[in-house]
Amino acid sequence: MLAKLRISKLLSSSLPRRIYERRFLATHNAFSNTDESPVVAAESPELPSWIKDFLSNKPSSSNPISDDEDFVIPSLASWVETQKLGREEASSTGNVAKKPIEDIDKVSDFLNKKEASHEEILNALSKCDVVVSETLVLQVLRRFSNGWNQAYAFFTWAKSQTGYTHSPHAYNSMVDVLGKCRNFDLMWALVDEMSELVTLDTMSKVMRRLAKSGKYSEAVDAFLEMERKYGVGIDTNAINSLMDALVKENSIEHAHEAFLKMFDTVKPDSRTFNILIHGFCKARRFDDARTMMDLMKVAGFGPDVVTYTSFVEGYCKEGDFRRVDEVLEEMRESGVKPNVVTYTIVMHSLGKARQVAEALGVYEKMKEDGCVPDAKFYSSLTHILSKTGRFKDAVEIFEDMTKQGVSRDVLVYNTMISAAVHHSRDEMALRLLKRMEEEEEEEEGGSCSPNVETYAPLLKMCCQKKKMKLLGALLHHMVRNDVSIDVATYILLIRGLCMSGKVEVACLFFEEAMRKGMVPRDSTCKMLVEELEKKGMGEAKLKIQSLVQSKVMTKSQSPLPVA
Repeated sequence: MLAKLRISKLLSSSLPRRIYERRFLATHNAFSNTDESPVVAAESPELPSWIKDFLSNKPSSSNPISDDEDFVIPSLASWVETQKLGREEASSTGNVAKKPIEDIDKVSDFLNKKEASHEEILNALSKCDVVVSETLVLQVLRRFSNGWNQAYAFFTWAKSQTGYTHSPHAYNSMVDVLGKCRNFDLMWALVDEMSELVTLDTMSKVMRRLAKSGKYSEAVDAFLEMERKYGVGIDTNAINSLMDALVKENSIEHAHEAFLKMFDTVKPDSRTFNILIHGFCKARRFDDARTMMDLMKVAGFGPDVVTYTSFVEGYCKEGDFRRVDEVLEEMRESGVKPNVVTYTIVMHSLGKARQVAEALGVYEKMKEDGCVPDAKFYSSLTHILSKTGRFKDAVEIFEDMTKQGVSRDVLVYNTMISAAVHHSRDEMALRLLKRMEEEEEEEEGGSCSPNVETYAPLLKMCCQKKKMKLLGALLHHMVRNDVSIDVATYILLIRGLCMSGKVEVACLFFEEAMRKGMVPRDSTCKMLVEELEKKGMGEAKLKIQSLVQSKVMTKSQSPLPVA
């Protein structure tokens, strides 16, 4: 109730009454980062003790950390070793016992040997003293989800261990890692190895990864061949999985072709039609979407809230709010009520169009319709408030969520962390990361586990403000939470460090990315080379150029080509 009163107060202080009459909604993609840079505040060379203790995962200590410039890249190859800061402090004070190294950390040490080949990693693992279990395998695959070589080497070694057999879940996770890293030859070899363990879940991962890499025809071929090759039946759920993968990766044409080809063989359901309608609306082909909705009716399925929300989202993206109103009116005449997703899409789109008062007015309309906000709605609301300079109001809404019976999830936390960084509230952003982890531990099966988007604004802030100690600590913290550093994060780090004059550190990250088969895009390579040239670092420049050239020459074999 308190949250409702506070939101209503926000609205009454900024909205004319006519705004309440508007019939709008909001977006499930409300939190894209902007390129706006926060004001750079002066930095203390020391981190607060609570930050040091939290990020190093040890009890409170007041011992200072060495100078901020003393940065060693926390390579995923030896991150446990590089966390020696906390251990050294513990042993020097004598009042903290050394924690035993967990199995996942032992494995990480073996997997991250620099320049190690697949065979070399396998040989090294023979000395790894861990008991293999499905839990450990899945954790390793999460931690190395962007490093197929390490993940696959461990997967191969684990398979040979006495008393252990890979489960279908473990196989599917490995298939997904290989597909994510675009090592499709090895992915298909593993699927063939699975044989009778292949299910629709396996093939859905295959089709989604092929579609994501632009291999649309190959995704369709995988669908058409899966029954003959692996005994996976082609039914309504299967074709929906294929079309959903194609539509999400912007190929409504291939999705529509598959639908027409299988129309007489596989009976469509309402989700089939909704996937296609969403795809046509996403491509701004509204006439085709209307035709598909008519066909949906002929097939005996009435348009539902998902159908109409696709049109609402499409028109919102075009900024055509008059057509949005028309669709909402059509919904009501058809007896279909907007849901929280619909409202979130409209609210976000209005905020993005700088119609902030009307965006906030969406909440009043939601209340009238008896629609209850969810975490995504609150994320969008706090995002809008923050972007319009009302950070204090955003914080109040964030704090009151749970009193409304809505649990905070990773998306809500990511939005608030990004907002705090944008408003130069760096310590608050770090405290939010700490709270996030605490909530995840308190709630079994919670949804507050940090992901790569959680850390992105924090890492960017460290680069902009030259906080090298904090950057290293955050990267260690990412690994401890099994968050795999992807190519986008490497690009963020390399570019951010170049712009901050930390070109030597940028080179370390560039080399590590290349070693893992992740080739930053051409503009990033060019920026790094130019910065090295400006600093007169000719030898380093030649090394970077050589690395790029060697990867370009073997591009066809690289799991992640230059993007």
